Amino acid sequence: MKTYAPRSAFLPTTQEDLHNRSWDQIDIAFISADAYVDHPSFGTALLARLLEREGYRVGIIAQPSWNSTKDFLKMGKPRLCCMISGGNIDSMVSHYTANLKIRSEDEYSPGGKAGLRPDRPTLVYTALAKQAYGSDVPIIIGGLEASLRRLSHYDYWSDKVRKPIILDAKADLLVYGMGERQTLEIVKRLDAGQSIKELTDIPGTVHVISRKDYEQRPDTLQIPSFEEVSARDAKSNTPTEEGRKAYALAFQQQLGEENPIRGKRVVQACMDRLVVQNRPALPLDEEQFDALFALPFTLDAHPDYEKEGGVPALKEVQFSLTSNRGCFGSCSFCAITSHQGRMIQTRSKASLLAEAKRMVSHPLFKGYIHDLGGPTANFQGLACDRQLTYGPCSAKECLWPSPCSNLKDYHARYLDLLESLEAIKGVKKVFIRSGIRYDYLLEVCDEKTRERFMKHLVRHNVSGQLKVAPEHVSPAVLDAMGKPKAELFDAFSELYQAATEEAGKKQYLIPYFIAAHPGSTLEDAITLALYLHKSRFIPDQVQEFYPTPGTVSTCMYYTGFDPRMGKRFAAIHIPKGRERHLQRALLQYQKPENRPLVLEALEKAKRKDLARVLLARR
Repeated sequence: MKTYAPRSAFLPTTQEDLHNRSWDQIDIAFISADAYVDHPSFGTALLARLLEREGYRVGIIAQPSWNSTKDFLKMGKPRLCCMISGGNIDSMVSHYTANLKIRSEDEYSPGGKAGLRPDRPTLVYTALAKQAYGSDVPIIIGGLEASLRRLSHYDYWSDKVRKPIILDAKADLLVYGMGERQTLEIVKRLDAGQSIKELTDIPGTVHVISRKDYEQRPDTLQIPSFEEVSARDAKSNTPTEEGRKAYALAFQQQLGEENPIRGKRVVQACMDRLVVQNRPALPLDEEQFDALFALPFTLDAHPDYEKEGGVPALKEVQFSLTSNRGCFGSCSFCAITSHQGRMIQTRSKASLLAEAKRMVSHPLFKGYIHDLGGPTANFQGLACDRQLTYGPCSAKECLWPSPCSNLKDYHARYLDLLESLEAIKGVKKVFIRSGIRYDYLLEVCDEKTRERFMKHLVRHNVSGQLKVAPEHVSPAVLDAMGKPKAELFDAFSELYQAATEEAGKKQYLIPYFIAAHPGSTLEDAITLALYLHKSRFIPDQVQEFYPTPGTVSTCMYYTGFDPRMGKRFAAIHIPKGRERHLQRALLQYQKPENRPLVLEALEKAKRKDLARVLLARR
């Protein structure tokens, strides 16, 4: 893909770039496991541009070789610090499928080429940065990989509980969550002459102290130690029940403090040290959020990648608009709430219109805005006014098991944004691809607005298909997932179909389903297979549950207990081993290669009578 911005419009990546800017040294070395894409959807670019605005000299070292320190030193030693990110996607998820098979592509690398980042790059890069820069340059780790591993965590790839990543990496400080506030404060205080060891009070950061330096405070919660949550039987080398219960308790306690207004600092012991997680950083207000997207992004991948065809991950987001951040959706298998928070942050209409007008002038823009949204498109404001004073509830979810009576509706605001963007000269269509929470639309939105929204959606914002995520139909599995009841998906399907027919269009609803999620038995998988058969929907793709750090579902998978408030650590069925494959096969029962697995599953569930239904020749 051709890059239309000149090299000088990007942040420096080489010594020659520094020379062209008449810089003799950079202040911050920003090291990323992703290729350098100058777009606000890429965390490295966003934070680097923010630091640039404050007058700091930032150099980008993208996907450095991990065989030597050569790439780390190509712009010399940074004056203030080195910041390291594992990238937009967890490196282990990027490298391996849910069945631990190696992926052949990496969308965040030039040309989609795999192998340009190591496993666990935060650990690898930190060791090399220390070797390259010496002990006097502070190393700060952040990004998704560090954020979701900030305390002791189950690691699916090694099938064990690992230490907090700041200890494994031997980094000086960890930034978790969306890092704008923390990054600015860290750099400004270092620039003012403070030592990295003094920066122990910044919200949204994690640091390490010795036991002798620890002071108990009223605003502190000490959770079970690494040794307790990782306990294994000496003979069988399997997790003990006590260890699994301690892990579930620690996870629940950590989850309860993910409140930027009233959250406590969380302390976890590990050997002779204590890992201290300060409360989350405050969300950005509208003015601050707007200011991020006014930064001078080129919206292009760095020109060095032209010969490789660019960076594939840019294609989907290059002409997308981020209108919101955060999620109050309660999905057990998603870590967005732990990374972005449950308090929705939104941009102003004026900011979104201004960004869209800049997009129109880009040579590659064809008139189509690919998305208007965030983690969930129709979450366009704080869940309730109470969050302004108290933050999100620790013992209650906004949408699950049913919507809170205080939940506010923003569909009229979202419609206004869509219509205003569509009115811009040069914009042909604004699509919605980041997902609609249909339960929020059906149960919180008033009928008149819902009708307007559905009509507008099918006429203007769908490109042949609308993807939604019911994930399952079994009540027990939906409960474990924190997802709405199946009847709501059916009701939304009917509304969508009626609105589509009224518009005279042929458009389809494509549901996503997850196989082998905690709580799902073979009987539950059969229930879903029969539902798919009855609805005559054949899924091309089925997502197999992937236990990734930071999610409720992963805690369930490792411990066998439900850690959510009110569930009292109830035991929950965990499909593992062959059962995972059987459940997945049931969801794609029509595939000839799955026939033996489906028969095996039906036999195990004592439902061989259903073979004539699911496996009948067509």
